Parts: sequence; structure tokens; C-alpha cells
Amino acid sequence: MNRLSGKIAIVTGAGHGIGRAIAEVYAEEGAVVFMCSRDLDAGEAAAKEFRAAGGDATFLQCDVGEPAEVARVVQAAAQRNGRIDVLCNNAAYLTSPWHASGDAPDDEWEKCFRVSLMGTQWFTKGVLPFMVRQKSGSIVNIGSIQSLVGGRNSVAYTTIKTALVGFTRSVAYDYGQHAIRCNVICAGAIKTRISPAEGSELHQRQLGKTFLNRIGEPREVAYAALYLASDESAYVTGAALPVDGGWAAM
Repeated sequence: MNRLSGKIAIVTGAGHGIGRAIAEVYAEEGAVVFMCSRDLDAGEAAAKEFRAAGGDATFLQCDVGEPAEVARVVQAAAQRNGRIDVLCNNAAYLTSPWHASGDAPDDEWEKCFRVSLMGTQWFTKGVLPFMVRQKSGSIVNIGSIQSLVGGRNSVAYTTIKTALVGFTRSVAYDYGQHAIRCNVICAGAIKTRISPAEGSELHQRQLGKTFLNRIGEPREVAYAALYLASDESAYVTGAALPVDGGWAAM
């Protein structure tokens, strides 16, 4: 407990799944958590639950693909005590079905780019002045196993998630002199509301890609995000950390 005591943290895409789990773990460990998502009902319910458990959590509805909304969240978080210590860029655009290059419509590319990559850039750009001034900060980006290996029929998603690795390394390089760290978690198959049904072809394929022969839990990604946000990882930056049951090692 209290590994993030008193730290101001922003978690995007925090209404469901991995983002919700990260916000919960951050709150459990003492952070003041500002959660954002497009899903108002889910986000408010999660923040209420975390507060009932003794955490300090505030939900702000936000479309990370809109720079003005991003700026509003950053300013709200900074008003708490004039600093921002942790940013977790988890929000991403997912469409169903995904497409191969020959079939991918332009709007799929544009939404993936705007939400998953530019949303990360806008939030990062927003928090950097605070982190530079305070000479500390941790930025945790949530990538994917598809940041490291190919994935079928998902060219836009795979391309953008791969770009997050380069983005992470660039931020780590440019701002390390200010004691600001930036890392990316490459999450494998994780149980969320959009996971393939158990027993389906895609579910069986995911199982076959892991050494552990199981699908991961959102909190297993959240614990990695906790480590990267905490002072325990003070010498870790520019890293792409797989949390994937071994998929990337195949």
C-alpha cells in the first residue's frame, strides 16, 4: 500500500477493462486519480466504487481525440496541487471487425490515429510542462502485443500500437534530462468486455500463443503499470514491457 502516496495520476480510457483496473490499483496505492473515458456512466460508477473503498478518484468525461477535452482534464488534475506525477495513456480506438490493408476504410485509420496515437501525444504534451517544472514524472503508455508482433486483419490498430513504442522511446530520450520517465506496456490477450468468447477460434488461438496457456486479467497489467508509475522503477525508461504470458517470446 501507499506506493503512490500523494501522487497525482491521470488514467485515460478508465471506464472499463485495463484502464479501470489501473485506476483502481493506483487509487489503492494512495494516488489521487483522475479518470477519464467517453463512457460517463461506467466512469462515474468506477470512481464512486474506488472512493467507497477509501481511494481518491475523480471521473471526468473526455474524448481523448479532442485536444480541448484533453486540456480540460489536464488542467483539472493540475489544480489539485499544481503538479502531475503520473500519466497513463490507455485509451485506444477499437473497431469490429478489424481489417487487412486492402479492406481497411480511411475512417478506421483516422480514428486509430487520432485516439490511440494523437490522444497519447496531446495528453503527454499537456502534462510535460508540469513534469519538467517539478523535475519528475512517469508516463506509462499501454501498447499491445501487436506493438511487437504481427496480427491478422488489423493493419490500422497494429500500425498505431507499434508507433507507440517509437513514441515512448522518443519521449524517454528527450525528457530523461528532466527525470521524466516514459515506458510502454505491451499487453497480450487480456479478459475484457470485448474479449473473444471462450471456445471460439480466436480465443483458442490466443491460448495457443501463450506459454502460460491462459488469458490474462486486467489487474495483471495494472500491477505492471503500478511498478512503472512508482519510484521502484526510477531507473527504468524507454522500455517496452510485455505483459503477455510469453507471446512475444515465441
